[in-house]
Amino acid sequence: MAGLPGLGFEPGSDNPSKTRPAFRDLMAFTFQPQNVVANPDVLFFKADTTEHREKLKTIFPYVLGAITLAILLARYEIEQLSRELRRKEARLTAEARSTEAWRTEVNAWFRQAQEFGLLSPEQQVPSDWNQTVDVLRSVSEQRETAARPNLRGMSQALQRLEALRREETDTSKRLFKHRSNLNEMRRLVESSEKYGDALRIQRDRLSLSTWLKTLGDPSGEDVLAQLEASQRWQIESLCDALEKVEIQASSQPMLSDRMDKELVRERAAAETEFGRLNEIRQEMRELEKRSEEVDAELKRSEDISRFLGMLTQALTVYDRADQTGPLREEVTSLKERIEELRSGISDGQIARRQRNALSEVDAEAMRLVKFLDAENPNNPIRLLIRELTVQVVDDGKEAYLWEIGSGANWLAYHVAMLLALHVFFLKTPHHPVPSFLVFDQPSQVYFPRALVDRSDSSKDFDWKDEDIRAVRKIFNAFSSVMDGAGSRMQIIVLDHAGEDVWGDFEHVYKVAEWRDGEKLIPESWLG
Repeated sequence: MAGLPGLGFEPGSDNPSKTRPAFRDLMAFTFQPQNVVANPDVLFFKADTTEHREKLKTIFPYVLGAITLAILLARYEIEQLSRELRRKEARLTAEARSTEAWRTEVNAWFRQAQEFGLLSPEQQVPSDWNQTVDVLRSVSEQRETAARPNLRGMSQALQRLEALRREETDTSKRLFKHRSNLNEMRRLVESSEKYGDALRIQRDRLSLSTWLKTLGDPSGEDVLAQLEASQRWQIESLCDALEKVEIQASSQPMLSDRMDKELVRERAAAETEFGRLNEIRQEMRELEKRSEEVDAELKRSEDISRFLGMLTQALTVYDRADQTGPLREEVTSLKERIEELRSGISDGQIARRQRNALSEVDAEAMRLVKFLDAENPNNPIRLLIRELTVQVVDDGKEAYLWEIGSGANWLAYHVAMLLALHVFFLKTPHHPVPSFLVFDQPSQVYFPRALVDRSDSSKDFDWKDEDIRAVRKIFNAFSSVMDGAGSRMQIIVLDHAGEDVWGDFEHVYKVAEWRDGEKLIPESWLG
């Protein structure tokens, strides 16, 4: 109802004073109890405790309109975007370093590619970087077999090794196909058997109907025989269902029987291929043992595969870290968005709006002080958020509220500043601070010594009349504010002052008088 945001003032902060504003925090602007209304050290309700004092300093720019919900949302968006930016920048930096290190190893990449026969020995490193990358990319796209020497001129052992490699590949493919066929056939047989089991269970359960049907005859004394003809249809229905299930079960193809031969054939073929694969690999191992040339060729093949994998990975890293790549575009976009948000919520703009708001409050407070019993009502006054107090300027000297004497001064500045704040709040539609003020005994500075019986004519009442005039000034200030606020604001005053003090002011109404047994909480409630 108050329209308070659910966001804190500093995203990611654990400081309790920086958490979201709560409705309870706004009560600092609505209550002036006896211990506060004329207190030189405390201007706002509960500001005498560190917890509330620090929270009040935090929310003050918000209630003054210097910080808005849009600013809080922008702060949270900046915090989230900044986290994302740091993560992407770290990733971009790491990939850029990898690319830079890779650039220094280009000559080594070319030399290795030439040693493995993937590049011509006459190929030079291009002077243009993009051409260099294109050459290495074409190398990475080659197959390992492209680096093998031609069979012509090879030794007999290497020729045999090459033939065995080709046969190993073909045999592995055939073995994989046979194993896949076996797995599919096994799943088909299992599904067929489960379907048959389900039919048999239905048949066994429905067979009860044939037994029931054969019990007795209609002329016998059997219980079933005594059933009405119209009631026997249920047993007949069960029997009909049983016949359908039996026909379905008898016609079910027994795949397990028909596929036995095919399973045996596939299994035998798979075992044959598996045996042949083992023979090929065994022969390759024997060739490796007997021939150093074959051993070297095997190691060379492994080195080529490893080289091609490393080159492909290096090119992938380079592509990701390309200056025109998507990651750099994302980083640029994040920076632009953060800068755009910050330009709208700069500390300078917030400070300027706060100064303008305080200027309005101070001007209104100075206007209201003139209604009150301040010692120097024409002296400039300022509301200080950091100290949460009022500062008065007298002949160029600045004095805080606690440095000024007289309870009348303290009361005047309390009343004027709280009223001025509410006048300012009313200028903002749907302001979160409730538009009411409660003053508890603002006349305590002057009363109860003025509560002397007027019938005692032997006493001098000049001082009493002066104090009454001072209290009347307070109600006159209240009435002045209500003139502008109308029904949008309410001021509740709890005081000992009689109706002869406030009775003739506009906008002042007596709600109740708690005297002679009349109390806020009736005694009947306590019975």
